[in-house]
Amino acid sequence: MPIKIPNNLPAIDILAKENIFVMKESRALSQDIRPLRFVIVNLMPTKIETETQLLRLISNTPLQLEVTLLKMESYISKNISEEHMKNFYKTFEDIKDEKFDGMIITGAPVETLEFEDVAYWDEMVKIMKWSDRNVFSTLYICWGAQAGLYYHYGIPKYPLKEKMFGIYPLEIETNCSRLFRGFDEIFNMPQSRHTEVREEDVLKVEDIEILAKSSDAGVSIAASKDKRKIFITGHLEYDRFTLAKEYERDVNLGKKIEIPYNYYKNDDPKETPLFKWRAHANLLFFNWINHYVYQETPYNLDELEEFSHIGENI
Repeated sequence: MPIKIPNNLPAIDILAKENIFVMKESRALSQDIRPLRFVIVNLMPTKIETETQLLRLISNTPLQLEVTLLKMESYISKNISEEHMKNFYKTFEDIKDEKFDGMIITGAPVETLEFEDVAYWDEMVKIMKWSDRNVFSTLYICWGAQAGLYYHYGIPKYPLKEKMFGIYPLEIETNCSRLFRGFDEIFNMPQSRHTEVREEDVLKVEDIEILAKSSDAGVSIAASKDKRKIFITGHLEYDRFTLAKEYERDVNLGKKIEIPYNYYKNDDPKETPLFKWRAHANLLFFNWINHYVYQETPYNLDELEEFSHIGENI
C-alpha cells in the first residue's frame, strides 16, 4: 500500500523520481472505500482456464473486487458448456447501463482474420465505444490489444512469417511508469501470436506511449497517455503449462510448430517448463489495479462520463 506523508514534505519529489508511490495527505483524506467493479470480456476458447488465470492475478491485492464475466451475444462458444456460460456470464445488453472501474479484454484465436471479418466485430466495437464513458481503465490483451489499437487509433496489424511463440525478454522504455513499479529492468512475457503491430505505426499516434518492447517481440506494452487504456500484446496471464498445451495440441493436429522459444529447459518438451514470468505478471496486475484504477477512479461511478483526468505523476 502507498506511503502517506504530509503534502509539502520534500521527500515527495525525491521518492517520485525513484518511482516510489507516495500518497499525499490531501488525497488520502478524500478517499472513500467501496468494492471495485471489474468486467472481463473473455474471448478465449479456454474459458475456465482463462477465468482462473485472470482472477488469480487480479485477486492479488488487499482490495475488494466485484467481477462480471462478459460473453459475446453474437457468437456461441464451442468449447464450453452452455450451462457454464448461462450461469456465469452476462451479455453486453445486460450491462450496457452499468459502469465499471476496470475492464479486461482478452485475446482470441481470430488474429489471422481482418478485424471486420471477425464474427463478433460489431459487438466488440460497441463494447469499446461504450468503455470510453462507462469504464475508467481498460487492459487489452493479445488480439484484444490489437483490436483496441485498431479501433481507437487506426493502428493496423501485420502477419508474421512465423508464429511468435515462447517466452521473450522485454526492456522497459520508461522507468517513470507506475505500471512498472518494482520491476527489474528486463522481464519475461509469454507470446503466442501470428501477427504484430509495428513500432513505426504506434509512434505516429501522439496519444500512445510504448512502455516495453524488444528486438524480437517488438512492441509488447503500450498505453494511452492518460493510462486509461493499456495494451499488452502478449500473455502475462498464462500459467506454467499454457504454452505446453498449445504446443502439444498443434503437434497432435499435425501442424508445423516450433518448440516454444526460451520455455523448456534445454529446449526439451519432456522437461517441465520454467515459470519465469509469474512474479512480474502479479506485479503488473497489482500496479494496474492499484495505481491506475483504485487510486484514480471516481468514488461515484456516475461521474465517469465527465471524468477526463487520471491524476498527476503518471
